[in-house]
Amino acid sequence: MSSIPDSQLGLTQSEIHLLRQHQQIALSQAGSSSSRAASRASSQGRLLLDPTSLQALSAHFDRLMHSIQQRWQALSQQTQIATQIQYDRAGNAIQMADAEIARFRAILREIDELEVEFDKVRRIGEIVKGFRARVQHLERRI
Repeated sequence: MSSIPDSQLGLTQSEIHLLRQHQQIALSQAGSSSSRAASRASSQGRLLLDPTSLQALSAHFDRLMHSIQQRWQALSQQTQIATQIQYDRAGNAIQMADAEIARFRAILREIDELEVEFDKVRRIGEIVKGFRARVQHLERRI
């Protein structure tokens, strides 16, 4: 089986480690006898390049990419739903705030109207007191 040194791949150590790990997974999932050869090559700092190993690695990465894409789509959908819920809640909060502001303004209008009425009644009350005082004064004179 052909192999190449890991250092010739132009990858970082963490990328090489990840590639070795995924080659082992891919070959063990494929049930390939190359799994032991990949393990031996890995221990020697090399990566298998035979067609079976590369095909298994390619199929593994295709499955992995598909799984990542599905997870990304699910998270994207959940994000959209959460965003829509927050948007709806904000819209409802704004509507409720607008309704409360309108109610508060109506109350203030009523208070203003009552103050005007109160002033009218107070003036009338003062006029009545004035008339009563005059009537009492006239009664005393008579």
